[in-house]
This record gives sequence, C-alpha cells and structure tokens, in this order.
Amino acid sequence: MESLSLSVFFPCYNEEANVERTTRAALEACRRLTDDFEVIIVDDGSRDWTGEIADRLAAEHDKVRVLHNRPNLGYGGALQAGFRAAGKEWVFYTDGDGQFDFNEIEKLLPLLGQYDIVSAYRLNRQDPPLRRFNAWAWSTLVNVVFRMRVRDVDCAFKLYPRRLFEEIEMRSMGALIDAEVLAKATRRGYSIGQIGVRHYPRTAGKQSGANLRVILRAFWELFKLYRHIRRDGR
Repeated sequence: MESLSLSVFFPCYNEEANVERTTRAALEACRRLTDDFEVIIVDDGSRDWTGEIADRLAAEHDKVRVLHNRPNLGYGGALQAGFRAAGKEWVFYTDGDGQFDFNEIEKLLPLLGQYDIVSAYRLNRQDPPLRRFNAWAWSTLVNVVFRMRVRDVDCAFKLYPRRLFEEIEMRSMGALIDAEVLAKATRRGYSIGQIGVRHYPRTAGKQSGANLRVILRAFWELFKLYRHIRRDGR
C-alpha cells in the first residue's frame, strides 16, 4: 500500500532490553506496508540506557526519530508527545515492551474503509488474572461514563487519523489518556472499528501500569475529564 502515509510510535520507560528489538520489528513491518512511514521512539525520562540505544537506532535508520521527555511525564505525557510529533496521515501507536506483533497492523487497515479509528482488543491477554479483571472493570466504567462501546479501552494497538489531534486538547498525563482520546473522538462523531490482535508475554523489563499510584491517578483524572467534557458540551 504505497498510498498509506503512516507514523508509528511507542513510548519507552526503562526499556533498554526491549527498545532495539521493538524498533527493528516496527521498521520491518512498516517496510512491507508502505514507503511513506516514520518510526518514533518516545523515551519518557528513562533512567537506564533506553535513550542512548534509541539515539543510536535513529543514527542508523533515517526513518527513525527519537523524542526525549525530560523529566519523565508519565504514560499520558509520553503518548501526547508521540501524537503531536507524528507527521503522517495515519498515526499508529503501541507500547515499547514488545507484547504485540507489529505485523498485525495490516489487520487494522481494511477497517479504515468503514471507520475513522481502529481500536484493537487483546486476544488471550497475557497478564495475571487480577490485572485482567481490573482492565475489564475499568473499560466497563469508562464506557458507561462516556457512553462508548469499546471492548478494550486501554489496548495499546490503535490507529488514528492525524487530523484528530489537531481538533482535540489532550489533558491526561497518566493512564486515562486512551479513554480521553476515544471519548473526545466519539463526541466529535468519529466512528470506531474494533478487531482482535494477539497479546504476548513480556519477556524483559518491568510493568508499571499496575502500580497503585498509577491506578488512583487514573480514577482522579477520570473524574476531572468527565467534568471537563460536560462543561465543554462536546
């Protein structure tokens, strides 16, 4: 699909064991899809060698760019940086931990003929039972609050039109960022297609999404976002 104009990015926080493998996988997948692409690594204030490895990869590959958040801005801040930096017509993002297969981007593309956004959901999610239950409860709550029907709100495998990020103001600096973008897109009439993708175990590094402070921050931001959207009337 030479006509596909695609920005791919992923946030990394202390992912020195994953960033090179993830970047090379992204490059390989994108080359099969289009010539018009870029890969953006968002180094979110990592304290290990993630930033240095990312800079080396950018020096080796002209399709790779690196953004360095200093200090760490949190998951939402990292995604905001990637969304704003994307320069192509379509923006795809995933996480930098290697738990998804970049080749499955191709599964999302046929849905673009019917929908404005494609939001994947995880098949056979490779997380502990408590984390899976929390994710189901969170998605259910977000869907009720914002009147959406998204099966896996926080699945880090989504494809957006870049124009959306010129229309909305993103506020969340934490885990609410996925819900915020989807809610604001829905309010503006964007349609959302959904498809399942495989989820793989993390092979290196450490998860931070289940941190209690991250969870509490997400609930506080959810309350603020609800008030913000009601006040704006959109």
